[in-house]
Amino acid sequence: MLNLIAALLFSLFQAPQLDGAKLERMVQERDQLHEEWKNAESKKSGIFGNRTKKDMIETNEWLERIISKDNQIMDELRMIGSIETTTITQDKDDYKSITLTLEQDVQALKRAVAERDKQIESNLSDRRTIEWALVVFFLSTLGLGYWVYRLKKS
Repeated sequence: MLNLIAALLFSLFQAPQLDGAKLERMVQERDQLHEEWKNAESKKSGIFGNRTKKDMIETNEWLERIISKDNQIMDELRMIGSIETTTITQDKDDYKSITLTLEQDVQALKRAVAERDKQIESNLSDRRTIEWALVVFFLSTLGLGYWVYRLKKS
């Protein structure tokens, strides 16, 4: 059980690093696309320095690529969130099973203590019976000795 918990904790700390690298790479690609869009936006190849239809189409294509990359980043973030949710759910289930096992152990120990208390009480009861029998025997022997003494003296 401890090996399973250790493996889950290790994978929990390991997963964000791998996903973080992929996410970082995707963000860098988006930044590159954004720079390309800025370059396309600044192009003015028309007459008198105006933008042409071709320039605007190129700008829109870069914007579509940026949106596509944004969607990929969002999908990656959702996947990371679902992995973390799944990991947390698994950890929660593991803790529930550990708690249940420990509660069962506590109940078993309580039953064992109760049985031991009954046994101790029984032993004390037997011991007291023997003690009272010895007291009665001693007093009767003392009384009998006194009676015999009185018979011989008289």
